[in-house]
Amino acid sequence: MSFLRHVGKHGDRKVAVIFREVPGEPHMCLVTYTELLNQNIHDPMIQCIESDIGQNSQDLAEALNRSYTKDGRPILQILHMEGMLKKVNTENIVMTPQPNTKIKLSELNQLLDEMEQGEAAIKKLAEMDKSMGMQSPQDVVRKMRGPQNNEPVVTSDELIGDKQLAASLRQQAEKMSREAQGLMAEAARLLKEASTMDPVKPVKEKATVAKVKKARTKVAV
Repeated sequence: MSFLRHVGKHGDRKVAVIFREVPGEPHMCLVTYTELLNQNIHDPMIQCIESDIGQNSQDLAEALNRSYTKDGRPILQILHMEGMLKKVNTENIVMTPQPNTKIKLSELNQLLDEMEQGEAAIKKLAEMDKSMGMQSPQDVVRKMRGPQNNEPVVTSDELIGDKQLAASLRQQAEKMSREAQGLMAEAARLLKEASTMDPVKPVKEKATVAKVKKARTKVAV
């Protein structure tokens, strides 16, 4: 028999664990006793648990909210309306994913939380190692421009248009131009100072100064 999530026992009674943890009360969970459910709810719920959607859901409630009873009503809603959800201490729930496998829900929750934190940490370290805290120019421009053509929309409030992007690029170009002019001016000053200290190669230094002045003119333009 294959591994099956969201199923367990409370004492001798079979349960389906709807929420592994109650918000604000991580030591509590919400379950429903499957033996008390009528066929209108029971069969569709079991099918939901065994489905890919059910097995890939972190909490069964996510899948039940998209699954329906035989008369077409959301299973999660019916369980709530008919008072079929019971809050139980996770220490008292034994998960039985396989006939020969048993683990307390409290222990399972702890393991899953540690795995989730570990995976998040590993992913973050991998991203940092890959980029070393830097972003490629292509990624920066892509984020600034927003999605193009058929790219999925990530956010809408933070996206900027072509005019804003162009203005930002011009600002960067102007800043780089000012910095370049400053470097050229400093280079000319150093060459002039060097010529006063060592006038042996005036011809070569004059040619270098001329090149610096020419470069400054191009940057200014």
